[in-house]
Parts: sequence; structure tokens; C-alpha cells
Amino acid sequence: MIKFYVLTLFSDFFQAFKNTSIVKKGLEKELYEIIVKNIRDFAINNYGQVDDVPYGGGSGMLLRCEPIFSSYESLNLPQGNKKVIFFSPKGRKIDHNYIINLTNFENIVLICGHYEGVDQRVIDTLVDDELSIGDFVLTGGEIPAMALIDSTIRQIEGVIKKGSLIDESFTDNLLEHRQYTRPSNFRGMEVPKVLTSGNHKEIEKYKLEDAIRETFLKRRDLIEKNKFNLEIQKIINKMKREFQNEFS
Repeated sequence: MIKFYVLTLFSDFFQAFKNTSIVKKGLEKELYEIIVKNIRDFAINNYGQVDDVPYGGGSGMLLRCEPIFSSYESLNLPQGNKKVIFFSPKGRKIDHNYIINLTNFENIVLICGHYEGVDQRVIDTLVDDELSIGDFVLTGGEIPAMALIDSTIRQIEGVIKKGSLIDESFTDNLLEHRQYTRPSNFRGMEVPKVLTSGNHKEIEKYKLEDAIRETFLKRRDLIEKNKFNLEIQKIINKMKREFQNEFS
């Protein structure tokens, strides 16, 4: 069973998260655990201090070493089969393959920084990976932590039906095909006829081609950096000719 350990100054953030939707159902089934530790419980004094001014000057405050080291050490984790993550705009961007690989670890520690970040010695000594969810700055690491937990638990067997994961975006390095539901005609906008035809072979063909089209038009970087089987590559080559001006 995967255990997520969240080290944060704002443990209340995670109460609603743990009691909502798929996250709650997975916890009830005991498919994983989410343990939240409040860093302030390990403050350096009776005033609850966990931060200080940075050496060398600069704006804002930094989280000190002692509270984070103490909260981490209180977990008493084994040395092996664990991953310690710190969220930072300087980190590598999280992608689907990273999430898949993360499911191989039994203990995942998520350190949520705040203010101007944390003392570098925390990163140098405790952290395995610095991660980011995009090229922008957040107030703290809580939102990225929830995003990572949510995306990871989806890959744990029993949380979501396997069939629901097959056609999701980034499966096979493609975006998901466009989807429609009733009514078939809304204000003159019609659902593609093939999807209502009942011809399963043609429907699967349409879904694959549309997934490639969506990826081609919206995330060409995925097309360029990944290798595909012959069937998909033929469709890609066709679309390159079709959208030659946009692709160049």
C-alpha cells in the first residue's frame, strides 16, 4: 500500500481533500493512506516559530531547517522504497510517466514549502526530487501536493475502473479524443455521425484518429518527442501534410 506523508503548515487544506470524491472512496477501501503532519507542531519555540529571515538579505521569510527535519524524522520511515518530494517553481515539471513511476514507491513524502521557500539544506539533505506543476509561482506547495496525490491514486488498482484509464490523455503519449453526450443535436451543433452509428470498429478508428488530431493541434511537442507505432505514425504523417502551414 502506498502511503503519502504530507508535511505542511496548513493541514486543514487536506481535510476536505481527503473527504471528497474518488480520494475519499480510495481511502475508505484502504487502497492507500494520506498522513498529514503539521510542521508547526515542531516549531523551535513556544511562539510557534518555523521561519526566519534569509542570510544575505532579501524579501520574505524562509522555513527553517529544524521544524522540517523534525517533522520528517518523526515519520520513522525505512531507508528504501521511498521518495521525498519538494514542490518548487525550479523543479522539473510533473508528467504522466513520472506519476506512473511514482506508484512503485511505498512511502511518498511531500514537503510543502511556504513564504519564500525552505532552507537549502532541507533540499540538499532530505529531498529526492524537486517538482513543479508549471512555470508560475504559487503561495505554497499544498495545491501541487494535492494534484500529485490525485493523479497518482488514479493509477492504483481498484481506485478507478481500468477501462476508464485506457483512453485518458497522455496514455500512449496522446491527448484524449473529443467526447460528446446527449442531445445529438444542440442548436444545430451535431455529434459526429460515426459515434452514433453503432459500428464499433469505425468508432475505435475515429477515436484514435481524433486523439492524434487533438495532440497534433494542441501538443505538438508530444508528437515530436515520442515514438509511435506504424499505424499512428502513418496518421501523423497524413496530418503533417494536411496541416503543413500550421506545423511549420
